[in-house]
Amino acid sequence: MGNDFEPLPARVEEVVVETPTIRTFVLRPAAPVPFRAGQFLQLYVPGVGEAPFTPSSSPSEPERLEITVLRAGRVTAALHALRAGEEIGVRGPFGRGYPLARLEGREVVVVGGGVGLAPLRSLLHALFERPGFARRVSIKYGARAPGELCFRRQYADWAARPGVDFTATIDRPAEGWTGRVGLVTTLLDGMDVDPRTACALSCGPEVMLRFVARKLVDVGFPAESVFLSMNRNMSCGMGICGRCNVGSVFLCRDGPDLSYAEVRHVPYALG
Repeated sequence: MGNDFEPLPARVEEVVVETPTIRTFVLRPAAPVPFRAGQFLQLYVPGVGEAPFTPSSSPSEPERLEITVLRAGRVTAALHALRAGEEIGVRGPFGRGYPLARLEGREVVVVGGGVGLAPLRSLLHALFERPGFARRVSIKYGARAPGELCFRRQYADWAARPGVDFTATIDRPAEGWTGRVGLVTTLLDGMDVDPRTACALSCGPEVMLRFVARKLVDVGFPAESVFLSMNRNMSCGMGICGRCNVGSVFLCRDGPDLSYAEVRHVPYALG
């Protein structure tokens, strides 16, 4: 995009309500914004500030971005107040993104929690657009309640794809819910995959990442094959401000997707 310090104007084309607290913003930037699945962008709301978000759309469509946002603070509240036709700024992309080369020919387990499915949705786009690239894709997704599940309109399509399975769970029983009940880690027991040769990628709250990573290692995944989206305290996007370091690693520059082997021995890396 040229100048990483200067936001690129982007028009809001559509606002999709995913849940009461999560919305997907369809943006049309003034110029295409090429990105890799897992890289993040800084969204700038004039007069309010900026915050980092990972696109939930396909990397093959850089002229049309989808950003899925949980309302949780000042910038996200301002984003949720936007309507179609309004304009914001986009900086980036930043970070390395998901290690797609590591996934070729492997079984891939995708584990999402809440709005953490958003960055993983971009990864799923990248995988589905390469038929046969991954030997198999197993999607495990959890939320606290049925009303907090993102992208429900796409579950049937994902599950119908050859070599793909999808399972959703909620934390506690709810009226009308007939699916799985329990934390998302309960979906990792008894998986029909060979953990010695598979790769797993997870995004969600830090406490979830901690327990997902431990569970995956417990069931036989090498720590080097478990990748975690650690979207924490990222600000400048270039490793300058130093807010997002995990040990010697800067998440905005070297991540935000790191292997469990890189962070498991770093104090407070996962909360």
